[in-house]
Amino acid sequence: MLLKPVLVESLVVFTIVLCVHMVVWDRYSWCAIALAIQAFYVQFKWDRLLQLGGAVFQFRTTANSGLLPASMVIPLLGIVMKERCKTSGIVYFERFGIVVASTGMVIALFLSVIAVGITKPVPTNTCILSGVAGSLIIYTMKHSLTVSEVVEVLEVLLIFVYLSMILLYLLPRCFSPGEALLVLGGISFILNQLIKRSLNVIEGRGDPIDFFLLVLVVGVVLLGIFFTVLFLFMDSGTWTSSMFFHLMTAVLGLGVIMPWLYRLIRRNPLFWLLQFLFQTQTRVYLLGYWTLLAASACTVVLYQNAKRSSESKKHQAPTVIRKCFHFIVVATYVPGLIYDPQLLYVAAVLCLAVFIFLEYVRYFRIKPFGQMLRHLLSLFLDERDSGPLILTHIYLLLGMSLPVWLFPRPCAHKGVLSGTGALVPYSGVLAVGVGDTIASVFGSTMGEIKWPGTKKTFEGTMTAIFAQIIAVALILIFDINVNLNSSYAWILGSISLVSLLEAYTTQIDNLFLPLYLQILLMA
Repeated sequence: MLLKPVLVESLVVFTIVLCVHMVVWDRYSWCAIALAIQAFYVQFKWDRLLQLGGAVFQFRTTANSGLLPASMVIPLLGIVMKERCKTSGIVYFERFGIVVASTGMVIALFLSVIAVGITKPVPTNTCILSGVAGSLIIYTMKHSLTVSEVVEVLEVLLIFVYLSMILLYLLPRCFSPGEALLVLGGISFILNQLIKRSLNVIEGRGDPIDFFLLVLVVGVVLLGIFFTVLFLFMDSGTWTSSMFFHLMTAVLGLGVIMPWLYRLIRRNPLFWLLQFLFQTQTRVYLLGYWTLLAASACTVVLYQNAKRSSESKKHQAPTVIRKCFHFIVVATYVPGLIYDPQLLYVAAVLCLAVFIFLEYVRYFRIKPFGQMLRHLLSLFLDERDSGPLILTHIYLLLGMSLPVWLFPRPCAHKGVLSGTGALVPYSGVLAVGVGDTIASVFGSTMGEIKWPGTKKTFEGTMTAIFAQIIAVALILIFDINVNLNSSYAWILGSISLVSLLEAYTTQIDNLFLPLYLQILLMA
């Protein structure tokens, strides 16, 4: 029974890959299909390593390796981005899509080769498949990439190798291999882009909000690595360590991140941010509304903890309560997408930085709030938070925000992302905010027919599909910028495939589902 969900998950991923390449077919399509086939075989080798405890690092124990679904995300994103921007005639973003696709393929292939190399005995058939896929990818890159683009791909691969060795050692049981590929691959690409743009900065080129995302993400990740290594040699729970933590955070923020942003955007970052946030009256209203929603989320956390304290036995928050945060996030993102997507973009970046910083405070037990955060958030843990970090809420924010951040705005300005592409920024809202929430709530309360080999129910999945269709209809009513051009069959098929993936995957659905829905809607 353990094997059956993995097979269905793989079948759904293969279906998504084939659906995308039915629409977008070029030389990279052969590479993507070859990569999917070899990742499918390597996934089962890695699953056996995880079951036997033979993996080099400690991965999350409640999930399979997830190598196939993770291997296809970045390459497919690059391929669909390349095709959409090629239609618009924007050569820079077309080449950028090719680099993204090539980088994703190389990282996935590298991880597959490592998995095959540490499997004993060495699987001959899988090695042959990996060799064929690798040869095809290298041959295609040779005839598609310039020398500078090849160097860029190799730089990302090098950063990925070092980040993997550092973070997987320092943070055991926080990721499955597939989640590590996706998260660390994304961070590696962002870091390389930031270094590249910092070395080739040209005044007036590039959108400041893009630089804002790059600098803040890299800054908080480097901050975490710095303190993780530092606190290996000293107790982080003392007042002295806590004061040093706050002092060094201020020094790194004001002495490194702020000057870095100033160099990129050519203006004072704080003044730019304040001017941006309060530029229009609509933005002031949205910020006030979001503040009320944040206060309501904090009230739910405090109330549930007070309820736990009043009871004699320890309890965990029920599914319905945990999914309340999904509804709050939907109520946050939908008005932002309708009235001011740029403000939502920047607000999501700031929120991500705050979430990660608070997780550092909790993890290192930084006074005065570290222990209190440990107590408050422990109520909302689930089986996916098996490592030292609590990442569920960060994954929720990422799942809602990634479609907004990855939306190719310059290509959209040319009118390329019409039809289903107009729903791309709503991918997180549909897949996570509506679909996953409804599936979990209705499946746990009214579901009776379980999908074979899983805890998910048929009723939950069907209700999720129906709820997402209703959500699309409401988006059409309230967002005048969305025009689907009668592409309803593709939307229904995309939602159904992603909902079925949610029923069978053991990976972080908050992270994978929005990206796969975005890929299908952009295709």
